[in-house]
Amino acid sequence: MPTYVLAIDQGTTSSRAILFRPDTSIAAAAQLEFPQHFPASGWVEHEADDLWRTTLATCRTAMEKAGAGAADIAAIGITNQRETTVVWDRKTGRAIHRAIVWQDRRTAELCAALKAEGHEPLVTARTGLILDPYFSGTKIAWILDNVPGARARAERGELAFGTVDSFLLWHLTGGAVHATDATNAARTLLFNIHTGQWDPELLALLRVPASLLPEVKDSSADFGTTLPELFGGAIRVAGIAGDQQAATVGQACFEPGMIKSTYGTGCFALLNTGATVVASTNKLLTTIAYQLDGRRTYALEGSIFIAGAAVQWLRDGLGLIKSSAESETLAEQADPAQEVYLVPAFVGMGAPHWNPNVRGAIFGLTRGTTAAEIALATLESVCYQTADLLDAMKADWRGAGTEAAGAETVLRVDGGMVASNLAMQRLADLLAAPVDRPVVKETTALGAAYLAGLHAGIFPAPKRFADSWRLERRFTPAMEPALRTRKLAGWHDAVRRLTLP
Repeated sequence: MPTYVLAIDQGTTSSRAILFRPDTSIAAAAQLEFPQHFPASGWVEHEADDLWRTTLATCRTAMEKAGAGAADIAAIGITNQRETTVVWDRKTGRAIHRAIVWQDRRTAELCAALKAEGHEPLVTARTGLILDPYFSGTKIAWILDNVPGARARAERGELAFGTVDSFLLWHLTGGAVHATDATNAARTLLFNIHTGQWDPELLALLRVPASLLPEVKDSSADFGTTLPELFGGAIRVAGIAGDQQAATVGQACFEPGMIKSTYGTGCFALLNTGATVVASTNKLLTTIAYQLDGRRTYALEGSIFIAGAAVQWLRDGLGLIKSSAESETLAEQADPAQEVYLVPAFVGMGAPHWNPNVRGAIFGLTRGTTAAEIALATLESVCYQTADLLDAMKADWRGAGTEAAGAETVLRVDGGMVASNLAMQRLADLLAAPVDRPVVKETTALGAAYLAGLHAGIFPAPKRFADSWRLERRFTPAMEPALRTRKLAGWHDAVRRLTLP
């Protein structure tokens, strides 16, 4: 009998592979970073070959560490950085342009033009999204319009589009399978979340040929088998979900009203709304949380573009720390009397502000300000942004008139930043709500493994899986209400002061 489920977690700055046992414990893991490319202001790119190369290498390394062969692995689950866009040659599998990353803002003018023409209400009604450079659709259009001959080749059916999951699946299966799941499709501006189909009217609006698009499947489904030569034998691929939806599954947020927030390069909070499609009046996104047995479960989502990336900026941009872990130690030395605010709008601001044009700023600097205050302001910036998201979510959830809307907010957290006790305590303080950190912190990878293992019969049905979720630590609010109110007011004032570049 197979012993493991292999999760591929292809993220914005690194690729990881984790082998999970049937009890969800980790047998082995491997991780590789890859270069980031910034060819112009607001542009962010990856070499698609780097994504595949590091994914393949980490899978092999994790298997080697565990002493596992292909026969020991029941299934592979894939989770991926969402919205990042790849267009490749169907014959060679080679990308015709670097992958355009979800953070990239190059299509801001196109989005603004489509808004000015009055198209956003249609887009939002069909997709639950807004017209923003964040999503894949306008990125596809940019590639087709800017790579010589690409549009003609796409019209002839020579090219394929995919988010990163589709690109990896294509290579894992040797080009035999061109598919994605509903959660990734829902992030393209091209997918009707009500019908579960690619939308012809949206394809025409963004001038995207239907021949480019992958087949859309459940999040737990048969996605084919890997080429035998990759891992010494064929392994079935049985689960795919975008990273934030995978984290929602890994956090066992299966009941309406449950909220999780993931702190990686960005920060993403999802509120499970069940079978109800909640249209936001607070600039949040309506999206698909997961799709099982043909049934879609929906969510409200708030997206923060810069979270852990702000800590990386402290390390790589300012040189204030040598490792991300040092940010907490430095922040603990901050003078609490100084009120410094960092608004990390390095690539604009996401929900609930949605302004792609503003840029970051620091407010409240004095002669007494040191690296410690800047480090604390960086960690706090993530907490403030989360508070904005949850306030908007709760307002939308109450507006939907659901019974669960009055329940106490408990935020389940995951991602690299949650290792910081200081950041998580400050998060609980500023939310005035409990923050729960799980025992298994690799919840994104766990979610991908669960979806694959569910299809392969390794993991139980969602309700039984939820019973296995275990709490490592709960952070409870300890800040005086008056201080919390003053700090939040200072944050909101700082956001209002942002200017265009």
